Amino acid sequence: MMKKLAIEAATTLFALLALLSVCSPASAAQQPPTLRIALLPIPDVLPVFVAEEKGYFKEAGIRVETFPVGSALERDQLMQAGRIDAMVNEISGTASFNRETVRMKIVAVARAPKGSSPLFRILSSPGSKITTPDQLAGVPIAVSKHTVIEYLTDRLLGDSGLSTKEIVKKSVPVLPERMQLLLSGQIKAATLPDPLAFAAMKAGAHVVMDDTRAPLYSASVLSVSAEAWTGNKQAVGAFVDAWMKAAQDINADPESFRPLMLKKIRVPKNVRQSFVIPPFPVNTVPSRAQWDDVMAWMTEKGILKKPVAYGTSVVTGRFKE
Repeated sequence: MMKKLAIEAATTLFALLALLSVCSPASAAQQPPTLRIALLPIPDVLPVFVAEEKGYFKEAGIRVETFPVGSALERDQLMQAGRIDAMVNEISGTASFNRETVRMKIVAVARAPKGSSPLFRILSSPGSKITTPDQLAGVPIAVSKHTVIEYLTDRLLGDSGLSTKEIVKKSVPVLPERMQLLLSGQIKAATLPDPLAFAAMKAGAHVVMDDTRAPLYSASVLSVSAEAWTGNKQAVGAFVDAWMKAAQDINADPESFRPLMLKKIRVPKNVRQSFVIPPFPVNTVPSRAQWDDVMAWMTEKGILKKPVAYGTSVVTGRFKE
């Protein structure tokens, strides 16, 4: 009996020791660092899916968890709650997060207008005869207020000679609704992102202008939480390197990634085969001039009480401005 009890005790002890070894810090240390990123279904995030498919994250020694989101608000709420480490957003978005204290860092430009691939277009309705910026003087333009779309609309039309009083905007924050109002002629003009803008063009809307004419004003950026940056720069750097490797692959042979894009990115049916897969920047960050212009607009609009410093929000050590 005593021998049987001793054997059972030894077996229980062995099991406990095995369990402790599995849960020990040494075992946990063997797990690769994990980065969690929120992704809108937009072309700007395609490098993440390419890097995932090609195994670049695994090669870099990191795990990347993707969180699909349906809106910028949902994406920002996840960052506010600390449930994600990274996201693709805009300069103005990161500045808003950092208005009181540094909560996010921009580590790279995700996408910028280039060649025949803009990020945003100012369009007029199919039934209108508006084709030039001067014809938009006093015409309400549908935008989402206090966003990159309003900023871009102000800057593009201002550069075209319209005064502040002549630039009139109407708030229509929901993108599909904005597009439908435009195509039905209920609004005469709207600023839309591609590929939605490209789809509106194919449905009869007129292009008044796009951001390829003034690339200083338009860029999406890859932003990480301050905690992720300070806590594990190596993992963040590995993630950015894998992203850039994927971006180079897309630039070299964009059409080979159309099936993946159509699977992961929301592209309207009427342009699924004709929408041009855009080129992606490689190893760049927003310039100081870009940042300062956004700060000037945000303070002018009262979105910020004072400009946020470029050096605290943009990581310039890895790439050139």
